[in-house]
Amino acid sequence: MKQKFTILFDLDGTLVDTAPDLMSAHNHVMKKFGYPTKSTEDIRNLVGKGAGAMIGRSIWGQAKKEFSKVDDEKIKNEMVKEFVNFYGKNIINESTLINGVKDFLKWCKEQKISMAVCTNKQEYLSIDLLKKIGIYDFFEYVAGSDTFDYCKPDPRHLTSVVEILDGDLKKTIMIGDSETDANAAKAAGIPVILLENGYTEKNTTEIYHNYLIKDFIGIEKIISKYL
Repeated sequence: MKQKFTILFDLDGTLVDTAPDLMSAHNHVMKKFGYPTKSTEDIRNLVGKGAGAMIGRSIWGQAKKEFSKVDDEKIKNEMVKEFVNFYGKNIINESTLINGVKDFLKWCKEQKISMAVCTNKQEYLSIDLLKKIGIYDFFEYVAGSDTFDYCKPDPRHLTSVVEILDGDLKKTIMIGDSETDANAAKAAGIPVILLENGYTEKNTTEIYHNYLIKDFIGIEKIISKYL
């Protein structure tokens, strides 16, 4: 039986404000490896593409050219490993749900809407975060950066999840906060609800979206138009 409607959610900056804990992990690694640390605002701009990209963009932003390419990659991998290890142990020290998330998820369940998470965070970290922050049971599927052989902005990250849920792309919407989410959804032909102040360097005017929201308060009105 086809689900009547499916909502795909990004995680970091969409369901959960994870920037403070990501910043702690990022700064722990930077300090350990001798690089300058970052502010929470900097981190919000870095997180959309996952841990590797986040560490990479921070280091390469300082144009550290004294390493050879191989050493760069090796050190970056060590840093990512250290980051994931530290972050995994400190995943909800300061992270909080985005305003209105839990009530909206409850409403979706009442409407029998099918829900899944599509994130560029590693799958096991995503599941751990969702469980610890108390919203894991709302979702039928969690697809992380390593669930498939591809991830956002590749549209297959979204379309594969809809297929797994036996959903219909024509009855699906994506809720995200960055161009990574929006570009994946656009390529998949799925409408996008975009959160303001997302984890991205771009302005909302530069990012594809059908609706722009501040948080999840009152978002039911938008979803009801699609049901």
